[in-house]
Amino acid sequence: MKTTLSLFCCSLSLLFCFYLPRGSLSAGVDRCKLPPRGWNSYDSFCWTISEDDFLKSAKVVAKYLKSHGYEYVVLDYLWYRRLVPGAYTDSLGFDVIDQWGRMVPAPDRWHSAKSGNGFAEVAKEVHSLGLKFGIHVMRGLSRQAFDANTPILDINTGRAYEESGREWRAQDIGIKERSCAWMPHGFMSVNTSLPAGRAFLSSLYHQYAEWGVDFIKHDCVFGDDFNLEEITYVSGLLKKFDRPILYSLSPGTSVTPTMAKELKGLANMYRVTGDDWDSWGDVASHFDVARDFAKAEMVPGEGLLGSSWPDLDMLPLGWLTDAGANQGPHRQCNLTLDEQRTQMTLWSMARSPLMFGGDVRQIDETTYKLITNPTLLEINDYSSNNMEFPYVTGKILGPERNHLMRRSKISMLKRVNNHHTRVVGVTSCKDPNANGWSVESLGQYHEQICWRKEDEQLNREPLCLYKRICSNEHVLYGQDNRRLFTSDDGVKSCLDASPRHKLTSSEWKKKQPSFSTCRGDANQMWKLSSNATLRSSYSGLCARVKQVKGNGQLHNNSTCANRLVTTNLSLNFKINSILLISSRFSSKLWRFNQYVA
Repeated sequence: MKTTLSLFCCSLSLLFCFYLPRGSLSAGVDRCKLPPRGWNSYDSFCWTISEDDFLKSAKVVAKYLKSHGYEYVVLDYLWYRRLVPGAYTDSLGFDVIDQWGRMVPAPDRWHSAKSGNGFAEVAKEVHSLGLKFGIHVMRGLSRQAFDANTPILDINTGRAYEESGREWRAQDIGIKERSCAWMPHGFMSVNTSLPAGRAFLSSLYHQYAEWGVDFIKHDCVFGDDFNLEEITYVSGLLKKFDRPILYSLSPGTSVTPTMAKELKGLANMYRVTGDDWDSWGDVASHFDVARDFAKAEMVPGEGLLGSSWPDLDMLPLGWLTDAGANQGPHRQCNLTLDEQRTQMTLWSMARSPLMFGGDVRQIDETTYKLITNPTLLEINDYSSNNMEFPYVTGKILGPERNHLMRRSKISMLKRVNNHHTRVVGVTSCKDPNANGWSVESLGQYHEQICWRKEDEQLNREPLCLYKRICSNEHVLYGQDNRRLFTSDDGVKSCLDASPRHKLTSSEWKKKQPSFSTCRGDANQMWKLSSNATLRSSYSGLCARVKQVKGNGQLHNNSTCANRLVTTNLSLNFKINSILLISSRFSSKLWRFNQYVA
């Protein structure tokens, strides 16, 4: 299958980057130099996964995904909960804890834990596959340990923690009023100002290190549940261990760059959105967030003994379960293929960690090729200065076309000078700025509609659109003089009056029209009126041209379809007014002027 890539020209662009083998930057003191990549069990199993299913999945990752940089296999939450009737995501009394109030793997699902070694055997098996083992943990102390008032382990003595002549217990350190908002029966904060509270956290994370854990996903400590004190203390513990443990924070609800800056030097990745599932609304909400963190120059930022990465959440692709379900994978991803490609492209361009969430044991060829697309993965690894652009300006690239229209090659966005560009927009037909269109004949069989307002006095070429005759127009539209309009003669991309889907970015809230494949749909039909307006009966709005400040960053002819002369990446599609363009990739080097359409 031909390798494909979709990049959105209204969003992110790339500077130079150099190719290095991924593994050369993933270890050592300067850890997490590249966005982490792996598989997480949550989207496919929720909390119900067993040891057998986990290790089978790890073997698939090792065989098919490890060579593409997917090096972590992460066990998500509630691995300590017994899978019995009555147990669910916020149930109380079904968790397995040791004598010190620490969570241990539920032996009904994790048979190797029956020996009392926790995840040591699982981690050993994962490491033998050349992978790294991760687990999900919650904030502080479990409600079950609090209710049982368990003693606290002093890792220095191996006995119960004592201070001021007495033994300290769970109810001395737990803060019941600071329970996890989305799992109130599950976990609460501990008082890190107390030596006993810090002793409890030390006993937890030393145990994880002894098990051989390489990745900690620490939940209910960020976003709306921000607990900087616990994050800071845990980060300090991880820094002291004699081997690297990657530190990830969750969830990301209400996270802003300002909040994330408080994590400087503390974590390696941190969620910046709520949970992402397989709906277009979830995907669309990530565009503005990705833009904000790129603009804040936090991709990457300073992390725990290395870099930190804003995390857009897992990729819910392939075979999935449902949020909060008590069952494993049982359904296919609800996103269309175009939407899946859009998600993978955005995650890669935003340089988010890539954690595949689908059932790897049942991965299909389409999903596999999408998450292992070599160009996307290289963008994710080595691109820089990626950012969103509301408009893309620049000159046309590629050889000139030798035909009648050569003298007036036009695009939706056309350079005026180094500082301004013209953009096709829509407005009310009563807007006095809407009238400026006229017909120009280019010979016996050719006409174009041109916008000449202000052009003559500025001594510049008009912006013109070309009429396109729909093959079944005489049947569909009769003699009402409505036509399709393209940005260049011979191009099969037509002007849309309105988005076909809801908008995905605040930059496009003004009903910005765009070009997409000519279909003859009603929203692509326009009529030139006697008052010099170009009207869409579909939207009731009129096309207009306005001048905006150009950024001069990308060289582009923005029809976004059928314009590449040479490329090995040929996917073109349009989702929610985000224009997606093909890209040329050569010598493992990305330049602005390789993004052409």
